[in-house]
Amino acid sequence: MIKRLLIGTAVGALGVAFASGAYAQATNNTELEQVIVTAQRREQSAQDVGVALSVLSGETLEARGVTNVNQLQFQTPSLEVIPAFGGGQPQFRLRGVGFDDYATNNTPTVGVYVDEVAYPVPAATQGVLFDIARVEVLRGPQGTLYGRNTTGGAINFITNRPTDQLSAGIVGEYGRFGSAKVEGFISGPLSATLKGRLSAVTEQGGAWQRNRTTSEKLGDADRTAVRGQLQWTPSDKVDVLLNAHYGRDKSDGQGLYLLNVPGQTADTRYNATGWGRSAAFAALAGVTATEAPSRNNESGGGAITANIDLGFAKLTSISSYETLKRRELNDWDAKPTSESDTFWGSDVDIYSQELRLASQGPGPLSWVAGAYYSRQTLDETFLTDFTQSLGFITDTGYRQTVESLSGFGQLEYAVTPRLKAILGARYEHEERDLENFATKIGGAPLFNNGDRHTSLNEWSGKAGFEFQADDNVLLYANVSRGVKSGGFTVYNSPQSDQINAFQPEVVWAYEAGFKGDLAPNLRLNGSAFYYDYRNQQVLAVVINPTNGAIGRITNAPKSEIFGAELELQWSPVPGLQITQNAGFKKGTYKEFDDVDANTAVRNPTTGLWSAQTIDRAGQRLNFPRLSYGGSVSYTWAVGDFDVQAATDYAYRDTATSFLGTEFTVDSFWLANANLTIQPKDGPWSLGLWGRNIFNEKYDVTRNYFLASAKIGAAGRPATYGVRASYAF
Repeated sequence: MIKRLLIGTAVGALGVAFASGAYAQATNNTELEQVIVTAQRREQSAQDVGVALSVLSGETLEARGVTNVNQLQFQTPSLEVIPAFGGGQPQFRLRGVGFDDYATNNTPTVGVYVDEVAYPVPAATQGVLFDIARVEVLRGPQGTLYGRNTTGGAINFITNRPTDQLSAGIVGEYGRFGSAKVEGFISGPLSATLKGRLSAVTEQGGAWQRNRTTSEKLGDADRTAVRGQLQWTPSDKVDVLLNAHYGRDKSDGQGLYLLNVPGQTADTRYNATGWGRSAAFAALAGVTATEAPSRNNESGGGAITANIDLGFAKLTSISSYETLKRRELNDWDAKPTSESDTFWGSDVDIYSQELRLASQGPGPLSWVAGAYYSRQTLDETFLTDFTQSLGFITDTGYRQTVESLSGFGQLEYAVTPRLKAILGARYEHEERDLENFATKIGGAPLFNNGDRHTSLNEWSGKAGFEFQADDNVLLYANVSRGVKSGGFTVYNSPQSDQINAFQPEVVWAYEAGFKGDLAPNLRLNGSAFYYDYRNQQVLAVVINPTNGAIGRITNAPKSEIFGAELELQWSPVPGLQITQNAGFKKGTYKEFDDVDANTAVRNPTTGLWSAQTIDRAGQRLNFPRLSYGGSVSYTWAVGDFDVQAATDYAYRDTATSFLGTEFTVDSFWLANANLTIQPKDGPWSLGLWGRNIFNEKYDVTRNYFLASAKIGAAGRPATYGVRASYAF
């Protein structure tokens, strides 16, 4: 670990660097920038917000090759985003608060927002990121200021806005495995009161995996997205932004490899994989029997955000509509046989409306009050090919509707010029309906009694203090209560108990922290937290007396998590920028009598099933304890040109698994490096980049769908390439 840290730092100091179309030019100034954020629904310096908050600029995301929300886990502390079985369903975890579920229908613990519009269906968060101004990652329960309630935190993406002057730009890069990306925009005024922005991106190529028997390649990207914005300002009191976007993803899926475990032949090459399925399953899914893992997804939508200055307050209305059509083919046995191949057909529609009133002007009291409504529908088909393992194909389908209505607000009162008290509250009502759930085999219903209902009526809130110790040091302490909705386990099953609703979970979060500009060139932020977790939603087993063991999401009554984070920014000499971040977290069950599926037996007299339980009190929660990352960049002048060099690196600790030690994901390091040159104040730049430059072999996840195929999803190997940009 220490050796890798020294190597990463040395690489940065020696000048292997990240490339970006726009970067800080050589300067004698070492003073750190004050980053303006809207995490509290108003513009503030990030150093004035008493919340554990990480901010990354759009230039930084582009430079480090962050093109989707999952890759943020290597840029901020205490965040993990794991694609289930390597597929298109992300499992978010922030400070250990997460939710393991490969189905599409349940809400995540971490809220993802784009321009204040929530994406409550996890699969809908997987679009390509482009033309981003910044991302704000908030750790801890959120809800008193946001449209949706979350127990883990929130990730806010803010896109670039239309500009007052005509401007345009294009960035292109080409890399190993034939990967290519082109992104561009044009922005400017259309009239005295109207301005617009059009941006687009396309990603192609990059296949790095191979079929172990046919050598067919796998992993090519084929995704394109476009966004248009119109901003109308008829007066200095009214501002209206219209946003419309569309994306298409026809990329290859993730190939899985076979683990080195007893009972199966392991893959000796890290990039090896395999696929294949029965003719009957292929016909049902509308694919060919030899088609590689793939996706054919379309997403789109739009939003109207209106701000009206009322003098004493600003009224904001956000009306949005989002849709996703997901068609995803996966091979979860990683073999040419049809043991556990899957197909997802998901149609998602989400409408939401938020109204918010925020105070303006001087005075010791500031406040925000709002209401939020959303309606989402999900129609889904989940096909699984068990032809050569269990002898049949399952066809599971259902419809789910969710309606949510909430009111929220927060008050901040300056008790003294240096001491501020904060109080926030939220009440949420939700109706969640599962309709027409059925699992069929050979077209015949195996179970079709599939209507279920659950509701949520919960308070959440926040109370805290902020103390400005001096002009450059903020101390804060908060206690907050976050709530995550209950839901349904919608896996293949002949048993009606499986889809019975599990309960909402609640997190009581206690946090204290500081934010300090210790010198003009040195910034250090830190926080410590303790979470009292109630009814934690976990994937476990329950016993049905008639049918036996059932895999189902259930609730662990009590658990706890505690930890701490540090983030540092330092500019020791002109042109040199250093960042470091570290996070530690540890969690255990305090009360959880879990069913031991291995002890399930059927009474020969009564015919009823029973099983013993395991007291998991004191058992470790399954997430990495330690995360670490950083970057080093240096910019210097060479004649009429500026040259920038930097490296960024990340460490993730071992992640254990409740499935057994063979499914432990080992710790790993990743390091990126790039180099850029551009003329002083010039419109163009040229650069070289490398990602995972030490060619670290690591896993994204390890799992199994059936015990006959224990698999891993490997991370990408070393890649490198060139980048060029032009902007005016």
